[in-house]
Amino acid sequence: MQWEFNILYWFQSLHHPVLDPIEKFITMLGSGGIFWILLTIAIIIFVKDKRVGLTCMLALAAEALLVLILKNTVRRSRPIWIDPTVKMIVKIPKDYSFPSGHSAAGFSVAVSIFCYNKKWGTAAIVLASLIALSRLYLFVHFPTDVMVGTMIGIVMALLMNYFVKKKFPQRLYIKKNK
Repeated sequence: MQWEFNILYWFQSLHHPVLDPIEKFITMLGSGGIFWILLTIAIIIFVKDKRVGLTCMLALAAEALLVLILKNTVRRSRPIWIDPTVKMIVKIPKDYSFPSGHSAAGFSVAVSIFCYNKKWGTAAIVLASLIALSRLYLFVHFPTDVMVGTMIGIVMALLMNYFVKKKFPQRLYIKKNK
């Protein structure tokens, strides 16, 4: 665990009045998965191939369930609970640390998008990565929380992509009545 604190303390050394509000904003994008839920809804509405939105929705739901189960089973303390001497710039979370829900949600949707569109998927993966790193900068997760959350998101996206493409091998469109 000391190596994880060493990484977190390194992130703490990066704090700067310009960077702090940026990191707070980036992490806020991942809070409660709201951004990823809204993005999934937008994909369902605006992207013609409905498999993309279906994959995002299923991956997001699967990761959320697994993260909830793991948080309440493992019950890992947050870094700030162990070292309360660190000056926090965000509200201290009350739920458990492992795994990172922000990371899992971000990567579940980002990798789902990547499976269908490399350009937009790459942009989403960059955003998911920034959100995941912000959790370390803000001292609310250990590196392994973020790594496992990221892996959960990736695995759920790949599983749901496989399932959706197996069930609907051709593009899935919804015909509009005129």
